[in-house]
Amino acid sequence: MDFQPTEERRMLADMVAKFVQNDYPMKARLDAGATDLGYSPRAYMQMAELGLIGAMFDEDIGGFGGAGFDIATLFTELGKGLVNEPLSDTALASGFILAKTGHLGLVEQIISGKERVALALIENGADYDWTMPETLATLLDGAWQLTGSKTSVKFAYGVDAVIVSARTSTSDGISLFLINASATGMAQHQFQTVDGGSACDIELNRTPAILLGLEGCSYETLDAAAARSTLAICAEALGIMDSIKTMTVDYLRTRQQFGTVLGKFQALQHRTAQMLLEIEQAKSAVTNAAKDLDAPTDERNRAISAAKYSIGRIGCYVAEEAIQLHGGIGMTWEYDLGHFAKRLVMIDHEWGDQDHHLMRYAQS
Repeated sequence: MDFQPTEERRMLADMVAKFVQNDYPMKARLDAGATDLGYSPRAYMQMAELGLIGAMFDEDIGGFGGAGFDIATLFTELGKGLVNEPLSDTALASGFILAKTGHLGLVEQIISGKERVALALIENGADYDWTMPETLATLLDGAWQLTGSKTSVKFAYGVDAVIVSARTSTSDGISLFLINASATGMAQHQFQTVDGGSACDIELNRTPAILLGLEGCSYETLDAAAARSTLAICAEALGIMDSIKTMTVDYLRTRQQFGTVLGKFQALQHRTAQMLLEIEQAKSAVTNAAKDLDAPTDERNRAISAAKYSIGRIGCYVAEEAIQLHGGIGMTWEYDLGHFAKRLVMIDHEWGDQDHHLMRYAQS
């Protein structure tokens, strides 16, 4: 199989790279990350106008991409610039679910950047398992109401709506519900994340909701949406590693110590070479996951878990090794490397960590 990017994907990558270079300075990213929203609405709308959100969706629902390699290309370039705007958190998975359940008008609003919809799945004590929600949906006088809680919902503060997983009294399966952000009975507790961003714990108390799809039949849709979001953050991590590699090699080529540049020391050359080899292995795993995104479910999930495990293991290794090769400067707030490293390490804890996906892969 030819893994060379198409002309359209090369153009997409170039467009994102130019956006990062011209319109996305690190200082602006850090300032926006420290706000309650955790990102810049201006930058988010600018990316929507460039068509970056549309690249995540099929043409038949208003996008112009949607394939695994489209998602991987987009998020690799976003990772290189450490872009913090929540394209994967309030557009990718939510838009996919809404498209599958027939809410195409809302998907169009998401693609245009006018609407943002968060996805709330994880509950306290469930680790990364979203398959057994305790949140309860009750049908009362023909209308659904939700009671329960969700934790660490990324970029949920300020969204227009939230998609929530729940169980019902009449079905053992997972049901998905759409809740307006201004609905009664919903409380959000916002907090900042370690990697520069925002998340919320959400409490629901008889909150009015709209059922998405059929009651108890949302597992497959949710599983496919999770695969897309997992691929996206794996590709983001790959882009982050690429930038860390560039920073580290440039530093070793220019930093003088003991009368010569650090890059001339053989021990540091060996460590750098090993780091580069590991990054190439991560790239292969992400490429394989992108290829199999639309494969049969078992094959897709096996490739996704292999990629996420590889990204988690290699990402932590690259972050630690790069900081050690830089020395003390690698930990300073003023130097970019530390911010890249924090985000890279935190990606291991989104959509399942190394242990979770290693077990999932072994059981598949």
